[in-house]
Amino acid sequence: MGDKSANLQKYELSEEEWTIAMQLCDMLKIFKDATLFFLCSTPSLATVIPAMDHIDETLTNNSLDTKFEPSIRATLAIAKKTLNQHYNATDQSEIYHIAMVLHPHHKLKYFECAAWKPSWVRMAAEIVKTVFEESYAVPEEEEDIPPPPFIEKCKVSSIQTSI
Repeated sequence: MGDKSANLQKYELSEEEWTIAMQLCDMLKIFKDATLFFLCSTPSLATVIPAMDHIDETLTNNSLDTKFEPSIRATLAIAKKTLNQHYNATDQSEIYHIAMVLHPHHKLKYFECAAWKPSWVRMAAEIVKTVFEESYAVPEEEEDIPPPPFIEKCKVSSIQTSI
């Protein structure tokens, strides 16, 4: 043991405090794992959203689990509330929906597997469709417009050259 004359016993953790410290370490592991995961590669929206979902699920389950001290459960509930404030901001931006729907691995199945309401899944699909139509689709009236003359000339001259 250490030198008792230093009068440090008042700073010694009780058994309950050690339990809280150990439980807190266990709960912080999910944030450590997420941090290390994103340090190893360039995060994309299609990887951040599932990670946020996983953290949210872990915080939810553990904040309700009575094996954890009440102070840990309360801390987890506050952490979940904070995470959800950031997560709810994703609903304000179409880009999150678009990134998930267009990701080859996720598509609309991601939202369905995440137990989104069917109306929310339809909304995500509608967002992608609307943005595509507004930004990339060729308007119907432009489909019948003939190509500029220089394009036709190029086609004719290349055909004539090959004959």
